[in-house]
Amino acid sequence: MSGPRLRLGGISKAFGATRALLSVSLQVNAGEVHALVGENGAGKSTLLKILSGAQEPDQGVMELDGEAYRPSGPSDARERGVAMIYQEVTLAPHLSVRENILLGSESSRLGWIDAKRSRERAQGALAVLGYDHFPLERATSSFTIAEQQVIEIARALLLKPRVLIMDEPTSSLTKADTEKLFEVIARLKGQGVSIIYVSHFLEEFGRICDRYTVLKDGENVGTGTMQGATEDHLVSLMTGRQVEDLYPRVERRIGEPVLEASGLERAPRLGRTSFTLRNGEIFGLAGLIGAGRTDLVRAVFGLDRADSGEVAVFGRREDRPTPRKSWGQGLGFLSENRKEEGLMLNLSVRDNMTLTKLGSYGRMGWIDHGRQTAAARRWTQELAVKCANPGQPVGELSGGNQQKVALARLLEHPARILLLDEPTRGIDVGSKAQIYEIIGRLAAAGKSVVLVSSYLPELLGLCDTIGVMHRGELVAVRPRGEWSEPELLRFAVGKD
Repeated sequence: MSGPRLRLGGISKAFGATRALLSVSLQVNAGEVHALVGENGAGKSTLLKILSGAQEPDQGVMELDGEAYRPSGPSDARERGVAMIYQEVTLAPHLSVRENILLGSESSRLGWIDAKRSRERAQGALAVLGYDHFPLERATSSFTIAEQQVIEIARALLLKPRVLIMDEPTSSLTKADTEKLFEVIARLKGQGVSIIYVSHFLEEFGRICDRYTVLKDGENVGTGTMQGATEDHLVSLMTGRQVEDLYPRVERRIGEPVLEASGLERAPRLGRTSFTLRNGEIFGLAGLIGAGRTDLVRAVFGLDRADSGEVAVFGRREDRPTPRKSWGQGLGFLSENRKEEGLMLNLSVRDNMTLTKLGSYGRMGWIDHGRQTAAARRWTQELAVKCANPGQPVGELSGGNQQKVALARLLEHPARILLLDEPTRGIDVGSKAQIYEIIGRLAAAGKSVVLVSSYLPELLGLCDTIGVMHRGELVAVRPRGEWSEPELLRFAVGKD
């Protein structure tokens, strides 16, 4: 084929007075992995929604294999060969793995669903990703967010798309699982599939992408081949910030223990696990999907009741912690699943930021919205949250800005011990640097942090101490300086 697989010219889109895209052009060839780069709010999500049929452009033209392309909706886009994997999981939690993968694309015979063929297709889609061991009839809600993302990817591959859009596909994956995904991308590329790849992990572009396009404030600000592009160059185009500035080290003093978990156990994912967090310390938790990291912090906070063990906060022991008790003791928890657990998407930015201390903004059941708005405005400025105003529904914000709102709630409470589960998932490079700086300043001010992350450079750049979990157990805990990425991964896969 002589022309490009996908061509976009002069794409513009506005929402009222807000300009999301202005004359954006993009060209992707067959068998090419094209990086779409930009900060949250740069216009990436809007462009992807237009491509996937979820929104229509105000102006511009789109062509797919030389023919006019203007899908009437996501289903039409998929049938025409354009599939999208969203950053936020869009599965039906009450349905099984098989049902989610096949939803809308079931195999039928004479008007009846062909159960055998359907199972084979679902199993095959998972096998391509190296996850054919997933139980097909198990409810999707029982899987972790990272595992649900694997199921989402399998669903997108089911119809063998010509163009596959990947929006932050590795945001919940560990390094080992990311490598599996890269192998799949290489196979798809070899089969002529065009891939538009969005990620805030800059090093991934050099690994798998052929060309890049950078968006800023809804406009093209750069495009080219990855062969000569450095991370510094991409960061400079996006933000004007250099890569070495991402992990600022703030001087701090590590003090006495403030949190001690002793023998926490919760079947089947969490074995008997103990650890100690000290005043001013950032304690990182590494591990593969299902290793028990999230289970551990949820048990500490009391979201999931442990089968055995106890937690001591500032010396006060509790064998059955609850979220209410934990908040009262000075613990704050940031969920990896902001859409279902971390935020109330229909409520405002203001309400979400102040939700855990509404009693401070009024009395006798009445809320002083002026004071509440002032507090929210302070945090939107401090964390550079992009929103129209504190009264805007948080569900209208980009994923990165939603995460900042969730973090602001912990700071407003204020929590003295922060349990942060994947706090920078889906956040752009510039926002990550802001979050890292805030975490460092909080630790320097005497607050303590438990940081769960699948991104090893993040753990090595931020933490004072790092523990590695493997199959529900904390198998090694060392000072940051004694770890390297290969060493962390070696313990994570059980090769210690």
